Amino acid sequence: MDAVLRELLVRQLDHWLPGALHRSRRATLALSYAGDPGTAEAALRVVAGFADRLRGRRLTVLVLAGGGPEVPARLGAVEATLPADVAVHVVPGDPARLPVVLKAAGAAGAPLLTLVDGGAPDPALLAATTTGRPAEVLLTAAATVALRPALTAAGFPLVAEVELVPVDGSPARRVAFGTGLDKSLEAFKDALWAVAGSDDVPADGSGAIRYRDPAGGLLDVAGPPAAGPLRDELLDELTRHGPRTVTELRRHALTATAYRAGDAGRALTELLDTGAVTRDPEHGRLGGDVLISVVPGPDARSTA
Repeated sequence: MDAVLRELLVRQLDHWLPGALHRSRRATLALSYAGDPGTAEAALRVVAGFADRLRGRRLTVLVLAGGGPEVPARLGAVEATLPADVAVHVVPGDPARLPVVLKAAGAAGAPLLTLVDGGAPDPALLAATTTGRPAEVLLTAAATVALRPALTAAGFPLVAEVELVPVDGSPARRVAFGTGLDKSLEAFKDALWAVAGSDDVPADGSGAIRYRDPAGGLLDVAGPPAAGPLRDELLDELTRHGPRTVTELRRHALTATAYRAGDAGRALTELLDTGAVTRDPEHGRLGGDVLISVVPGPDARSTA
């Protein structure tokens, strides 16, 4: 599980950092932990890989974690490889201190990516993460903690969450991402489906983890995502709310399920092939403005 969470952060940081450096001359990466700051070293290695793009920019890295002097010592070797344009501040404490730390660092008004690993998603904490321009946040918590409502209430217009369920029966974890940028949310979803096949994530024949979709089903992630559960969810969405455009259904897949926006096209094609839905216009590319409607009749949901 720790390896999966580390890979999610690394891949999201790989996407975020180039855009942040392009938008602004300064940016902040805030990493806060309720427990062991195990992903911080990997994050600093990613930053070191962008040394050439950091010239003339200022990146502040905040590492907020409990523990004693061993935390700075653990990070020291990686920190020594960073260019002078990167300022790393290790601050003792848990994620509840994040609002004060972000304010002291002057993170407001510039790109801000925040990780909150295991902290309670209380309103004050999440409000502090929204002060970036743009602001993005990656949250992890116990599976019983609802993260989507908290992120939505904080003002993040695009939110996705998924439950990570280890195949060995160990406790599940919930992961959520909040942003205002479509491309960032798409990058998060791409990372979700890439980490299971990564060489850095231990896996047996069925994969180290499965995802529990917000709709409730368990999804195997050892290979390409099965289209059946998404077909069912899109069919239910059309039944609940009436005809929707392909663009609207792609957005639903991106924000309300564990799937990516691109997976919706395959699921819709299969629904059209089975006659469960119709399209208007009837011919041509299955583009964003094509209207999809449910065909009245027997329940066409998949059992796959």
